[in-house]
Amino acid sequence: MTTTTLTLELLHPGEPGYDEARTVWNAMIDRRPAVIARCHSTTDVAAAVRFAAARDLEVGVRCGGHNIAGLAVPDAGLMIDLTPMNQVRIDPDQRLAHVQGGALLGELDRAAQQHGLATTAGNVSHTGVGGLTLGGGMGWLARQYGLACDNVVSYELVTATGDVVTATATHNADLFWGLRGGGGNFGIVTSFEFRLHHIGTRTLVADFTYRTDQAFAVLRAWRDLNATAPRQATFTAGIRGTEVTAGFVWVGDPADCSDLIEAFRSLGTVVAESIEEMPYLTLQSRDDSVQGHRFRRYWKGHYFKSLPDEAIHALLRNPGIGASLQAYGGAIADIADEEAAFSHRDTQFEFVTATRWQDPADDSDQIATVRAYAATLEAYAGGAYLNTLNGESINRAFPPAKLARLTELKNTYDPANVFHLNQNIRPSA
Repeated sequence: MTTTTLTLELLHPGEPGYDEARTVWNAMIDRRPAVIARCHSTTDVAAAVRFAAARDLEVGVRCGGHNIAGLAVPDAGLMIDLTPMNQVRIDPDQRLAHVQGGALLGELDRAAQQHGLATTAGNVSHTGVGGLTLGGGMGWLARQYGLACDNVVSYELVTATGDVVTATATHNADLFWGLRGGGGNFGIVTSFEFRLHHIGTRTLVADFTYRTDQAFAVLRAWRDLNATAPRQATFTAGIRGTEVTAGFVWVGDPADCSDLIEAFRSLGTVVAESIEEMPYLTLQSRDDSVQGHRFRRYWKGHYFKSLPDEAIHALLRNPGIGASLQAYGGAIADIADEEAAFSHRDTQFEFVTATRWQDPADDSDQIATVRAYAATLEAYAGGAYLNTLNGESINRAFPPAKLARLTELKNTYDPANVFHLNQNIRPSA
């Protein structure tokens, strides 16, 4: 997907398209880059990196703009905007997807589903492929086929010096290892090659709401049932105040999960249920927020390697904000932890608590509520997902030995920390 013609567009404050380009998913982010470089090719990206270096501009990189901290948008710096680079090419015979670095998940899903194919992607179609994948990439197919980063065959990358390199399992293998979950620390990925899987087009989503006085018993039984869940199923649970919902997402023939539906009906007294078959593309976009860019947002997350009864009690002390659990395991845990930068493959459940609002006067109270609730669960946490870190130490995503290896990789590819507006791995210097 590399071209040799320079098609770089530069947007300055006040010019048409500038404000649209700097607007990201979290409305709390209102930064003003000195210039925005809209890139149409790998050559453009390399030119933009050199442009920033020549002018000593801080560099941010935008794909989908979903990072909660708005790291893509540097005040008075250069924002490298990859969104024009959104081409997806499917090779159905080889089951491969060639995806430019600015593509969104929906663009990948729509192209692959024309052939009944898919690869693991996130749960919101307007998320960027690049940011999601570089941080690991959890999605509804992960328990069957591994994380998004586990399905990458090759990366094309622009380095801090503006050079273009390729990384595969056999070429620049150290870089390939680091890009599988190490974030945007080593350069700007301009092209991914993904392995695809025949999944068909059918899915089912089941959600059950239970009596509030049975919340503890339901979550305990849900936890135990998950231990034997088929890989086609990804268990989910939601907690808001005293209300608990539990359910699962099934990717495959819905007829094969009838026993699981009955098992959920037996977890407690069901007061409401929703069982809906839907095409895979509908599943992948059902959580989209059409007006999402007008909301102010904040979240915190944890990984749980187990979910003891004490943790369930803590979860149920919910102050009335959104909280969710999503099951890991399956193919995620099949891969040895040392095989990729992504860590904590023994995680059983990912926890996220999040809120959104519109009035800036509510910022302090909303953020404090999320932080306080998440803090009550820290004692049970065993790390965190890189893509949910929000002003927290990178140590939560990587154990010490792996972080040391990632630091050495950073020393090699970005010793001056040009790419630091990310979940940053600092070079030794």
